[in-house]
Amino acid sequence: MVELVLKERYAIQRQLGKNAGRKTVLARDLQTQELVAIKILTFGADCQWDELKLFEREAETLQSLCHPAIPRYLDHFEFQNRKTKGFALVQSYIEAKSLAEWVEWGRNFNELEIKQLAQSLLEILIYLQSQHPPVIHRDIKPSNILLAAADGNNIGQVYLVDFGSVQTLAAREGSTITVVGTYGYMPPEQFGGRAVPASDLYGLGATLIYLVTGVHPAELPQEDLRIKFEPKIHLTSDFVDWLTWMTEPDLNSRLTSAEKALKALVEPRIELLPSVLPKPANSKVQLKKDRDNLEMRIPASSGNYFLIGFLLLFLIPLFQLFLMGIALIVGAFFIGSFPSNLFMGIGGIVLISLFFLPIWGIIKLFPKPTRLRIDRQRISLNKLAPSPRRAICKLGFIAGYYTKSGVHRNIQIWAGTREYKLITSHLRDAEIDWIAVELSEWLDLPITQ
Repeated sequence: MVELVLKERYAIQRQLGKNAGRKTVLARDLQTQELVAIKILTFGADCQWDELKLFEREAETLQSLCHPAIPRYLDHFEFQNRKTKGFALVQSYIEAKSLAEWVEWGRNFNELEIKQLAQSLLEILIYLQSQHPPVIHRDIKPSNILLAAADGNNIGQVYLVDFGSVQTLAAREGSTITVVGTYGYMPPEQFGGRAVPASDLYGLGATLIYLVTGVHPAELPQEDLRIKFEPKIHLTSDFVDWLTWMTEPDLNSRLTSAEKALKALVEPRIELLPSVLPKPANSKVQLKKDRDNLEMRIPASSGNYFLIGFLLLFLIPLFQLFLMGIALIVGAFFIGSFPSNLFMGIGGIVLISLFFLPIWGIIKLFPKPTRLRIDRQRISLNKLAPSPRRAICKLGFIAGYYTKSGVHRNIQIWAGTREYKLITSHLRDAEIDWIAVELSEWLDLPITQ
């Protein structure tokens, strides 16, 4: 049997994998005698320009990367022999099984092992996202993650391979986007050709869900595009929350970077419920929040209470008028002639009105608190019409009223073209700043003036 040699240097040993016009082979470098992995793209009737573009982008990206958990770029060349013509990308060979192979072999992972996997992969993603421009893998799935044999209490070395779908944020701008990825592991935005660093977090989260369920995410039920999974193994509530957070279909609700995801994994309580400023002492503002919901109640200004107290002084004489009105109406029905009882009845109604109308006015004067609620779907404030949460775009201060000591501020949230104003001008500056920072951190929006 004649051994096929590429570039008079790489002697092909066997095929490692094949996928849609591409194949990966194991070869021996005849110069260094080391084993290498060669990805081959062959030209043919079914070869598309996008495939060649992605192949070249993979080679360029690997040349710029240097990480022990990523295959090392070795060579890149065009070749032609009697049977085929194409491009070859030579990388260092990693002798390890993929996560998909481990599961097929019957291996089960506990929560500690899955967290170790997650941490190792997030550290790789942190490296990729720290590049200039950031690198997005776009096809994170069990078959593209290799795991070497366990080493003591360590799960083993983790590798991220197959950068055939890679994209940089710079490449995205002003260019045609090729939709790539694997169904079940692709976030919704990737179906529209958009990919951001958080897109890789979705793929990682879906991969880990596969490990805890043994079922591909595409085969699991969904609710509002969210993967609904029942783990085969016992998981802590924090870790379930984290997996759900990683696979949020809405970009505005998903973790935004690998660095934040790693922090949330290691310190879940701190990241899930951030608190930058302590709540000011004696504040009557009520705040409840978790990862998906925020509810805030701001008490109303006490300024109107003085007016209300003054008006209440009239209640005693008004109550006397009320009793007189009752007496006149009762008398109109039991005594007197027709004209007189008619006038007595009308007089009684007038006196009763004099009692109830001021009472109604006093009730209307009672100040009402500001109630803000934001959940996964929408934002609502008191009786204002709600808006979609994804429309929230701006958070800032606006002037409330002016005094000699300065300007008292209200807080304003914009959702599209709709304004939601939180009446805070009667609060202390420390309370206003605390509310603004809490909203800024929870919404991941800067505070503008």
